[in-house]
Amino acid sequence: MTQRQIIQVFEDYQKSRMQFVQTVADLAARPQNVDILQNAGVMCMLRPLMLDVAPSIQHTAALALGRLADHSDHLARAVVEEDILPHLVHSLATKNRFYKRAAAFVLRMVSKHSPELSQAVVGCGGVDALVSCLDEFDPGVKEAAVWALGCIARHNASLGQSVVDAGAVPLLVLCLLEPEMTLKRLAASTLSDIAMHTPELAQIVVDNGAIAHLAQMIHNPDTKLKRQVFSALSQISKHSESLAEMVIEAEVFPAALACLTDPDEYVKKNVVTLMREVVKHTPELSEMIVKCGGIGVVIDYLGNCNGNMRLPGIMMLGYVAAHSENLAMVVILSKGVPQLALCLSEEPQPHIKAATAWSIGQIGHHTPEHAKAVATSELLPKLMELYLDTSSSEDLQAKSKKALKSILQKCTYLPSLEPLLYDVPSKMLTHVVCQFSKVLPHDSKARRLFVTSGGLKKLQEIEAVPGSALQEHINTINSCFPEEIVSYYSPNYSEVLLERLDNFQPA
Repeated sequence: MTQRQIIQVFEDYQKSRMQFVQTVADLAARPQNVDILQNAGVMCMLRPLMLDVAPSIQHTAALALGRLADHSDHLARAVVEEDILPHLVHSLATKNRFYKRAAAFVLRMVSKHSPELSQAVVGCGGVDALVSCLDEFDPGVKEAAVWALGCIARHNASLGQSVVDAGAVPLLVLCLLEPEMTLKRLAASTLSDIAMHTPELAQIVVDNGAIAHLAQMIHNPDTKLKRQVFSALSQISKHSESLAEMVIEAEVFPAALACLTDPDEYVKKNVVTLMREVVKHTPELSEMIVKCGGIGVVIDYLGNCNGNMRLPGIMMLGYVAAHSENLAMVVILSKGVPQLALCLSEEPQPHIKAATAWSIGQIGHHTPEHAKAVATSELLPKLMELYLDTSSSEDLQAKSKKALKSILQKCTYLPSLEPLLYDVPSKMLTHVVCQFSKVLPHDSKARRLFVTSGGLKKLQEIEAVPGSALQEHINTINSCFPEEIVSYYSPNYSEVLLERLDNFQPA
């Protein structure tokens, strides 16, 4: 056999390996092929190809593994069980840039499924290896590493801390300054994933100068970048007053409000989410957002979206209103109550209804004037309906009850209270009747209207336990009227008249 024939044997072998691994990589991209590949033992076959002498085969084998791991937790676990991760981690420090991208891709696909699988990546030194890739010249390698680090960090605080401890944060902040847009987006996203868990992790992100760079990117025309920027600022702001103040000091507002005209719905949602996270801390922070015109634009936002997109805006109004009478009145004067009423009637999802009920309660619980604004929007019967509806979730029932109770305790606008005298639980009825007992003794017009509208008649039909708070309130109201009028509207009045007729002796 000639030298050429011998060399041809090796060339054919390499060609066959390349053809095999490329075909597997192509097949792995289609979900319908995955089970067949797994049953054929593809993991065991790919493992030695990760150590092949040909770099192109190594790279394609890693790509195939990443695609397989992407499909399910089970397949990602198989990558771990086949002891492939240590080879990938070792290769990140030695191989060419194409292989590094593929190796980081596999680590990302494994990590994304669960904290346990992410911990397996951490345990084999994956985080340190990925962080070392952030010093690479090639932006594609950096992007792959940043994305993988984000998938690890997002699961929980412990994994986020692992990424921080490996020294990732300063390098991630530097990635924000790189010219490649994809790298900027991924860096902002990963910083968000780190900051979301604890005040301490968020503080580390802040201490490395992230806020200033993120704030500058608000004006960037790239939609996907703005989504991630506002997400990161939200995750930083949510933890404490001091962190929210740092975001404010970076002059994020009022520039952020202009992004509520952005055509992308997620940019707008993330802006409103940032506002929610800022205003929830203190009245002073809420007032800053109010002075920027934040209330009006959020109410407009609620009128132009639906579903979960509405949730941060609904809660933002509730947080603002909760702080003080004046801030709640700003929400009322900005037409926030009718918009919340629309959300309550239009949204089918219980958690959105529950958030809306909570916000309505925060607006209406301050003074009789606030309660009247809620009551005149016909929200009291709606809240009562949601509270009594057995199909409502426990959270929705609880929040509707609490909102209703807090508003009733302040409401003195009797026309809105009168419908609640009918078919309501005795505990809630006690609060309703209590409000009548506060107003009627001092308002002659209200007493007359209470009689002519049928309210006094309904009051006499209520069966209250003697000595109860409800009975005491009824007695207080009855004492405001002449005895004969109370008797006239009592349920047994006709029987009393007939008995008197039977006993009557003409002169």
